[in-house]
Amino acid sequence: MNRLRVQLILAFTLVVLVAVGAIAVLIIQTTDTQFRRYITHSGMQASGGGLQQLVDYYQKQGSWEGVDSLLGQAAFVSGPWAWGGPIPEPGRRPDWAGARLDVVLANAEGRIVYDSAEQSEGKKLKAREMSQALPITQAQDGEVLGYLLLSLPSEGDRLGALEKRFLNRMEQILIIGAALAVGVGLAIGTFLSRSLTAPLQRLAAAARAVAAGDRSHQVEVEGSEEMIEVAQAFNEMTTALGESERQRQNMVADAAHELRTPLTVLQGNLRAILDGVYPLNEVEISRLYDETRLLSRLVDDLRELALADAGQLRMHLRPTDVGQVIRSTIGNLAPAAQAEGVVLTAEVSSDLPILQTDPDRLAQVLRNLLLNALCHTPPGGSVTVSAKLEDDGVEIAVVDTGEGIAPEDLPHVFERFWRADPARARTGGTGLGLSVAQSLVNAQGGRIWAEGTPGKGASFRFRLPLAHPFP
Repeated sequence: MNRLRVQLILAFTLVVLVAVGAIAVLIIQTTDTQFRRYITHSGMQASGGGLQQLVDYYQKQGSWEGVDSLLGQAAFVSGPWAWGGPIPEPGRRPDWAGARLDVVLANAEGRIVYDSAEQSEGKKLKAREMSQALPITQAQDGEVLGYLLLSLPSEGDRLGALEKRFLNRMEQILIIGAALAVGVGLAIGTFLSRSLTAPLQRLAAAARAVAAGDRSHQVEVEGSEEMIEVAQAFNEMTTALGESERQRQNMVADAAHELRTPLTVLQGNLRAILDGVYPLNEVEISRLYDETRLLSRLVDDLRELALADAGQLRMHLRPTDVGQVIRSTIGNLAPAAQAEGVVLTAEVSSDLPILQTDPDRLAQVLRNLLLNALCHTPPGGSVTVSAKLEDDGVEIAVVDTGEGIAPEDLPHVFERFWRADPARARTGGTGLGLSVAQSLVNAQGGRIWAEGTPGKGASFRFRLPLAHPFP
């Protein structure tokens, strides 16, 4: 009973059963009532002479007062006792087909002045009764003088055998039709429930396949608009999961490769020292220390990226003088630039506003970009850091005069462990600096991009918003 298909079938069946049952009962009751009314009026249509006598009586008396003496002695319908036929006994209502008739007369306002059943005198005719009554009008001007209502009495069943067979047949037809409607509704409900639940079953099977490790599993996009949206969202999710898994595997492989290199150097050098191949002096210790520093930077960068991917990268935002951060960072890296024979300069606009940002993270971004620029700028070249105010924030650029970036390489420069020239895999960097810089800029509500032309240098630009979205 908890399965959606069974619940839908039961729901469709219940709706059809209730609707058809209610309609069938309404039709049966309405048909019975209207048929009896039709029989009554068709056999008891007041004759023109009878109505004329009522008109004459009203014109003579000037009102309907005392009209019971007339109605109690004569009949006003066609049939076995039409006007001019045998006069019923005093006090008896006129008969038709063996049944006595109820006769009701109302004045022009609809108030009852005569009721053969002596139950409604003084009351007003209801709207339904007014629509069934015969108007009594004057021939000269068509003025309505009153209303005559003839009907079979409510007590007892006065219909003949033929009329009863007709009503019974109508009831049988309605019951059969209701049963057929329920059957058709059940069949349609089964079909619709199957068509509605089939995509869900396929989606559940696909989800189990993804849970089992098949990140590339896709489902067929079909069904209603809602099911199409769910299927498309599921396919987009599996595509994103597959891409994330691919990146994770690549990152693990690249990280293992990057970690293996300094570890191999450390193990090799230490083994050589233990075997007496290398002397234990300051030169060898310095080499080993440099490898440990590379390992430390690699681990730190991997940690930063892991925190960024998990959305847990901490930011300590406070009012920051961007120009001061730029000058301080350049000052720290100036000795390294001089050692490489590269000129390092700053061009900071004087109208820079105070930004709400994390100065340490900003300095880390600048340091990563500057180290990348120094790595790709030959001796005699230059690296310039500029900052200027734009409409939507402060734009900071690191421009070098190195070998530049090929157009086909621009989309990949921020990928982890990606290098345009694999032969330069060991240049002292971790291969994660630009990826870390991108994560830090994004975490502060900014954006970063690269520009460059082969042989004409490269520029890395990032823009921080004036009003930071974080409190």
